[in-house]
Amino acid sequence: MNKQTVQTLLQSNAGIAALILRVPLGVILAAHGAQKLFGWFGGYGLEGTGQWMASIGLEPGYLMALLAGSAEFFGGLALVLGLLTRPAALVSALTMLVAMFAVHIGNGLFMANNGYEFALSLLAASVALTVQGGGRLALDNLLAAQLGQARPATAGAV
Repeated sequence: MNKQTVQTLLQSNAGIAALILRVPLGVILAAHGAQKLFGWFGGYGLEGTGQWMASIGLEPGYLMALLAGSAEFFGGLALVLGLLTRPAALVSALTMLVAMFAVHIGNGLFMANNGYEFALSLLAASVALTVQGGGRLALDNLLAAQLGQARPATAGAV
């Protein structure tokens, strides 16, 4: 990837609204990931989540639990910080698509029936952040600025 592509990936002029969207989304995703990975907040940890995923046809269950839990936990933390916002949001969106179609779609829309409304909400927020980036108050902008100030190597430099 060249410098211009990386800067385009990182820079965002979305303003404060992106912060308002990404922090709660990141907290929710990180908490759900912590349930899957570590058994925190009443979760079942990798072993239990893996067994459940295998039982619904997501095989191998342990690997699927590790991937989903990591996407949610580490992606959520990245969103809270505004660090690599677009890639983190994209991975989160894909994770929500899998959750919707593998678990919730057959139960209808509403959460009361284990439906897909919550996953759809998280999907919509993730897609919005994928498009607009982390906003003005994101670490992504610091990274992009550092890339813009990097000096090219000169001939004969050691």
